[in-house]
Amino acid sequence: MKARSTIPIAALLALAVASAAAQTKAPQQVVKPPVAQAWIDVATFAGMGMPMGAAGANPSAAMLGGMFGGQGGPNAFGNTQVGAAGRWVDVTLYTSRNPNLAEALQSVPAGTQLAPTLKLVSPTDQKGKPVRPDDESVDTPEYERPKGKMLLYWGCGENVRAGQPRVVDFATAAPADYQKFFVARRATQRGTHSAVGRPHWPSRDDTRMVPAGASLAGEHGFSGQGVPDGFRFGIPAAQDIMPPIELAQRDAGGATVLEWKSLPTARAYFIAAMGAREGAGAEIVFWTSSEEPDTGMGLTDYQTNAAVDRWLREKVLLAPATTTCTVPKGIFGEGAMLRMIAYGAELNLAHPPRPADPKLPWEPQWAVKVRVKSVASSLLGMDMASMTPEAEKEQAPAAGTPKKEDKPPSAVDEAMDAAKKLRGLFGR
Repeated sequence: MKARSTIPIAALLALAVASAAAQTKAPQQVVKPPVAQAWIDVATFAGMGMPMGAAGANPSAAMLGGMFGGQGGPNAFGNTQVGAAGRWVDVTLYTSRNPNLAEALQSVPAGTQLAPTLKLVSPTDQKGKPVRPDDESVDTPEYERPKGKMLLYWGCGENVRAGQPRVVDFATAAPADYQKFFVARRATQRGTHSAVGRPHWPSRDDTRMVPAGASLAGEHGFSGQGVPDGFRFGIPAAQDIMPPIELAQRDAGGATVLEWKSLPTARAYFIAAMGAREGAGAEIVFWTSSEEPDTGMGLTDYQTNAAVDRWLREKVLLAPATTTCTVPKGIFGEGAMLRMIAYGAELNLAHPPRPADPKLPWEPQWAVKVRVKSVASSLLGMDMASMTPEAEKEQAPAAGTPKKEDKPPSAVDEAMDAAKKLRGLFGR
């Protein structure tokens, strides 16, 4: 008599299915980097962070703007990151057919008020190793860890929620404490950058400012030695320069109500505040509008469309229809720096388009990434009208008034000094 099989029927069926799946597995599509890649970053900054020496900018506002990363001078590459008030556009171009490309032209529509072309020029000094043109990894900045304590609050509302704040003491914290505290979501990929052989705009030969009322919507194109012919594409209204965030603040029994007008092309909003308060030592306080704990260190910058959609579902970001959020009372001591971001939709184009048939390789001639954001900076609870030069004159001491004696730095001073080391909280 033959022995009966001890292999369960279900197992035999699973093996058969796995074998069939292995035989019918779809081939992996061959994807090559584009011959030419362009990055276009678009940013609108409002509030403090005015350029030093700009018309209407006063010393106090400029100084506070510097704390947010603002800088002065003529239009220069990188202003989409530094936070100076205004409308900024940065462009970088690369082509594998000419790794030493010195200059190029970008044709722009009449609505930019910069037509017919922008002149892109390559830098002559190399800082660090240039990344691959198809590198889509998350770009994570470095932070300098301060001393003292840090406290984290989150969520909109008049009162601090149960279970808050999270606290980390740098004198006694273990690695697990840091990991729990420093929750910082980020999906910021490589955008415009400066590297030898990759011309950019603004450039040393073209420092024109983006005019008020300028529009990027329309047909654009790139040309230069080694740039493929036909590198032309359209930027739709969804990726046009965003309006500034008009952020208003009012007191509500110690809580601060933030209100703003909805921006038509915003996919979501996020708000972060950082301040300090008196305590046994330096104490830095974080608050964000997220429904989940997050320090905000990575969110006040460009994010991918997929990440924005995911964080909307998780209620980390505020929905595009939201027009108000309240900072709970009792969180900050002597004030806080506030930054709000409206995320625009990222645009990714390539030619020719990716074949639907995975058996066919994809060898794009060119690709372009357009990122858009609008950011507002302020001091929590401050009426920005009081920052005008006229108001400063009214508050200025009369001639001959004795100066106040210098006071030794307080714990708040020490905390704010430490906070400056974490400028990454509000993006580079």
